[in-house]
Amino acid sequence: MKNVTIPSGYQQVMAYLILDDAAGFLDFTREVFDAEEKYKEMRDENSIRHAEVRIGDSVIMFAQSTAEFHVENAGLFIYVDNADLRYQKALAAGATSVMELSDQSYGRSSGVRDPFGNTWWITSVIE
Repeated sequence: MKNVTIPSGYQQVMAYLILDDAAGFLDFTREVFDAEEKYKEMRDENSIRHAEVRIGDSVIMFAQSTAEFHVENAGLFIYVDNADLRYQKALAAGATSVMELSDQSYGRSSGVRDPFGNTWWITSVIE
């Protein structure tokens, strides 16, 4: 794909999640990964039509599920500053462990399933 125009601040490929609790997911990403709310459009006062968060240089797009658009969860791999800290924050924010923290060939890593059905592979590089 040559000459693809991408808006400033976005990547060519981004996760788009349709969630049972989009507002809760927004709070979770802020609390655990210091996500910045980039955009939010409400369907009504209780339902997010479309939202975007930025974590580092990456954007995740998401929306509240509806009768037309059913839940679509994902597995997300994320490099973080401190895998131990982010793992503990995720557990404190309601996630469950799917892989305990351990040193791997690619870094210090763990896996958690957030309360919204997404799996996060949380990794920091060991130097």
